[in-house]
Amino acid sequence: MSRVQHLIVSEDEADQRLDRWFKAHFPGMTHGQLEKHLRKGDIRVDKKRSKANDRLEAGQTVRVPPLPDDIYKPAQAGGARPHEVEKLSDRDIADIRKMVLHMDDAVIVLNKPAGLPVQGGSGQKRHIDGLLEGLRFDYPEKPRLVHRLDKDTSGVLVLGRTRLAAKHLAEAFKRRTTRKIYWALLSGVPKPREGTISYNLAKIVTSNGEKVVVDREGQKAITDYSVIEVAAQKTCWVAFKPLTGRTHQLRVHATALGTPIVGDGKYGGPEAFLDGIVSKKMHLHAREITISHPEGNDLTVSAPLDSHMAESWKLFGFQENDYEDPFLDLDL
Repeated sequence: MSRVQHLIVSEDEADQRLDRWFKAHFPGMTHGQLEKHLRKGDIRVDKKRSKANDRLEAGQTVRVPPLPDDIYKPAQAGGARPHEVEKLSDRDIADIRKMVLHMDDAVIVLNKPAGLPVQGGSGQKRHIDGLLEGLRFDYPEKPRLVHRLDKDTSGVLVLGRTRLAAKHLAEAFKRRTTRKIYWALLSGVPKPREGTISYNLAKIVTSNGEKVVVDREGQKAITDYSVIEVAAQKTCWVAFKPLTGRTHQLRVHATALGTPIVGDGKYGGPEAFLDGIVSKKMHLHAREITISHPEGNDLTVSAPLDSHMAESWKLFGFQENDYEDPFLDLDL
């Protein structure tokens, strides 16, 4: 049994709910047990009775009652449990650190490879979320995900290094103030070669699982696009600028134009593959992001092409470094 503890709320923990603060510091405590201590008045904030959904402020003192050591083992600083660090191999740590494009006190930006999911799911044992302990460095907590990319989409993935940084970044995505540019290889050449795609999208359940379709009653989805280069009228390099963030938006919009993304069999069917010419992997890459930095100003980070796309660019004679942003005038 531990003694009574009086823990100070750090600046990074400000505005956090009391129940989530307890989950971070004492991961073994159930919500029911927390509520019982709160009802009895065993847990107090600045000597006052509190509720689970009360928001904490930096500098407040949280009274933690005596807790059985075998049930309520405190986490390490920042909420990490020892086994979370130990389970990563040297290879895992090296792999996740090779992905780092940018790192400062508040933000880490990765270049996610195609084929690696951002979070775990059915049959997914290796994913970005499970490797984040390798990016803790000297911080008391691992970085946090603030958005996602599809498993087969490569490119820029933004992480918050602290809870407050992650909150700021997530709000930027929610407000749609981020500027994202994607590159893709299309099967065919869209007509016209630049414009805006505005098709509402909805999710449906099929015999093969969930799928997104064009649906007049669906959610608004808007994408600017511009063809950068064409190869023999058979394929093209296109830049997409999504103005909304719907699931599979670019993949469905590209197919709706009659030019599916190369490798996207789910939405493009057989027409999405240039048989015998290029890799069958999906050719969709989150090339660049500009986002409000938690410490002020904007942060812009670009990611080089994944290896299979770089090979295709070389095959068709596309020059990655010759790219000029076609959307700059639209941002004015």
